[in-house]
Amino acid sequence: MALPAAAQTTTTLPRSPDLPESVAFLAVDLSNGRDWILEGSDLDTRRRPYSTFKIPNLLIALETGVEASLDATREWDPSRRPALRWWPEEWQRDHSLRSAFRASAVWYFRDIALEVGDETYRSLLADWSYGNATLPNGSDDFWLSGALQISVREQVTFLTEMLQGSLGISDAARGALMEAARAEQRGDITLHGKTGGGFGYLGGGAEGWYVGFVTRADTAPVVFALYLNGPTWISIRDARLALSERFLQEIGVWPVA
Repeated sequence: MALPAAAQTTTTLPRSPDLPESVAFLAVDLSNGRDWILEGSDLDTRRRPYSTFKIPNLLIALETGVEASLDATREWDPSRRPALRWWPEEWQRDHSLRSAFRASAVWYFRDIALEVGDETYRSLLADWSYGNATLPNGSDDFWLSGALQISVREQVTFLTEMLQGSLGISDAARGALMEAARAEQRGDITLHGKTGGGFGYLGGGAEGWYVGFVTRADTAPVVFALYLNGPTWISIRDARLALSERFLQEIGVWPVA
């Protein structure tokens, strides 16, 4: 569980002129409850999680037995899941749970969704207080379509409770997620994260996420979430990770390369 409010210290990160107005960022140090908020951040508006939902989806696949391990492999069937024009080449092949998570291969997780089923998702997402925990019957893309939505603050709360062991998730599933989400290591500090993004901000433009946590030797992680939107996909694609690393460096938890 999160630390009591009295134990927390909030630091506001100044918003420099070069930052898009839409950028929102929150980080929490689980060792002491200290948090950092980018000045002017909208932490409570719910938005589509896009591929950041692969974090709970991977956990659900493992916890329900739909997948046995990160090495579980599925064959891509182009007749059933035809490649769309915008698909990257790395999606157009067979994948393991590990590689599908890292490549963000949507077809793999749409197959998982059909096998997990609506009621299991609704029950677990409600138990985990994951956003609005809403999905229509029979949907295999509810995290992309707009049915399921989550805020920056809720992303951080979910990751916090997952890492602190208060969601009933097994150590094996949590360890698998930490391995799959491992992005980069610098010394004894490791960045774990998942991007997400798509189109649909107010009917146009693009929106994106980077959410995750930084693990450090001999102390608890720092959990974070970043959201932004922009006029084009290119305007937000690389900015998600770059801005997250910039803010994590500003708060002193991620070293400069």
